[in-house]
Amino acid sequence: MNTPHFASPAPVPVVTLGDVLLVTLHGELHDGTAEQLQHDVAQRIARSTATGVVIDISGVEVVDSFLGRILADIASTARLLAARTVLAGMRPAVAITLVELGLTLAGLQTALDVDRARELLGQHTPAGPSSGTEDGP
Repeated sequence: MNTPHFASPAPVPVVTLGDVLLVTLHGELHDGTAEQLQHDVAQRIARSTATGVVIDISGVEVVDSFLGRILADIASTARLLAARTVLAGMRPAVAITLVELGLTLAGLQTALDVDRARELLGQHTPAGPSSGTEDGP
């Protein structure tokens, strides 16, 4: 069985949830994949009705200066395309590393998890079975 020695990493999926794009990162993100993700998110925002982007980094153990810059660049690009970006699921060690690197991630809001990120963007997640309406007073 012959496998190429340098296989290109798989692209990061960008999932549409209503008016929000969800990007879930796992493990290490290679430079080419990170740059492709930035392009893919921008294209998806431009071609859709997305008003928000949630980037779930709960599966990321380490964020270096390159990935920090890519995340900030995705947020800046999204903002120029009229979409807000929320970074969800940051581990304490990642937060400490970002502070130590001096990365402020301008333009990025943060949330503890994806559900809270969607709430920040105004897209509420149903808590259980319901009719989708609320009774008023």
